[in-house]
Amino acid sequence: MSEIKSENKKNIMKTAFACFVLLLILAAGSINAQQLAFPGAEGFGKYAKGGRGGSVYHVTNLEDSGAGSFRDAVSQPNRTVVFDVGGVIRTKSGIKVASSITIAGQTAPGEGIVIYGNSVSFSGSDNVIVRHIRLRGSINMPRGACVLVADDAHDMIFDHVSVQWGRWDDLHIRNSKNITLQYCIIGESIDPQRFGALLERPERLSIHHCLWIDNQSRNPKAKALIEFVNNVIYNWGSNGLVGGHSSADHRQDIINNYFIAGPDSKGKFIGMFAATDHVYHKGNMVDLNQDGALNGRTVVDSDFVHAKATLVSAPQNPAISPDKIDDAETAYQKVLAGAGASIHRDAVDTRLISYLKSLGKEGRIFHNEAEAGGQGEIKGGKSEKDTDRDGMPDKWEKKQKTDPGKADNNTKVENGYTRLEIYLNELGGVDK
Repeated sequence: MSEIKSENKKNIMKTAFACFVLLLILAAGSINAQQLAFPGAEGFGKYAKGGRGGSVYHVTNLEDSGAGSFRDAVSQPNRTVVFDVGGVIRTKSGIKVASSITIAGQTAPGEGIVIYGNSVSFSGSDNVIVRHIRLRGSINMPRGACVLVADDAHDMIFDHVSVQWGRWDDLHIRNSKNITLQYCIIGESIDPQRFGALLERPERLSIHHCLWIDNQSRNPKAKALIEFVNNVIYNWGSNGLVGGHSSADHRQDIINNYFIAGPDSKGKFIGMFAATDHVYHKGNMVDLNQDGALNGRTVVDSDFVHAKATLVSAPQNPAISPDKIDDAETAYQKVLAGAGASIHRDAVDTRLISYLKSLGKEGRIFHNEAEAGGQGEIKGGKSEKDTDRDGMPDKWEKKQKTDPGKADNNTKVENGYTRLEIYLNELGGVDK
């Protein structure tokens, strides 16, 4: 009898220990799931993993395809893409990006990197981090093509990305979830539509501190479950921010944005909403006088009522931390200082920022990129020596007192980030 009791006691202890181990595993998984993409990541896409823990791919040339090209770099999953070259990559066709990819544009030497000429598609992929890069289409793309496409995708964050010269819209997102766009420029869309973005039924979409500039309409068109916070919409044509205006229900939280009319702003700053657009709005400003000064008025209920939206009294889709939300004027200043691939702003982005600085006096909605001045050359520069090809230059590794001859990019060293991520995060910076 005593032997049976002893055996039962052992079984109970084994079961308890197994449960304890399981709890530890679950806890570790939970912590990992809550790891920010990088410090400063906000919104629904802030937990995207990117290429964390995977291999490192060096882009070594500006060719459209082949070994060392950007196209080849993003063709396979579980990679962090770093750039040994800066300049313009002129693409002959669209590029498809795989899952679990980090595109670290902040590593490009000189004035950074531009992907020019065709679409870059993230459709069907997940867990993608894109930082400090310029994606630009051209009038030679197929009619109806967009520059950045993220359909049927999930868990992605686009940070300090410049998106321009789309032939239908600059940006298209459909049936996706857990996506963030932050500190981006979405502008200067071209013929035939010259629209900013069509957002079709994405769930849990955050757009904050972005500049929407020189688009005829759709800044964006929000057929979405979206939080639209701290953006600047400048020099719209026929419409600024557009609602879903369809039979389906859409829920939009529109908070502390600044609408600023420019030379082409003949239409409404908000329009094309419907009763199925359920809008929470707070702290938005609009400046329509084009006098070169930031002196707008508060957007009020009647502005949205006239646009035919249904107003709600509380936020519907909160994901951005309340302490990270600025008032509209502060947001304007932050967008002016940092939107787009702003480590080294090139001529295109510098021109667009100068339009915004004019506060109504400058800006133009162009028909094609040639009218806007075209895509000029971007100064490259020399990349730093990386003996072990782990994405971290020897000089930086020596400062960290690690061996530059031994690849240690996946070593976790701080707050769950790998050593490579620590380096990339230092280059990418944090907007405050």
